[in-house]
Amino acid sequence: MDVKKVLLYIAVVFVLYTIITSPVQAAGMVQTGFEGISSAAKGVGEFMTNLVR
Repeated sequence: MDVKKVLLYIAVVFVLYTIITSPVQAAGMVQTGFEGISSAAKGVGEFMTNLVR
């Protein structure tokens, strides 16, 4: 079995376990992740806008 597949299976099991055992905390982690992605995208957009000016 490939090492990447094993690590992927372990990650999926961990995520499912976290969601099942503490859904409120898991939702908070997802929200934090999306906020981080949103801020990064906003920063890149502002950078590109200032670069064009």
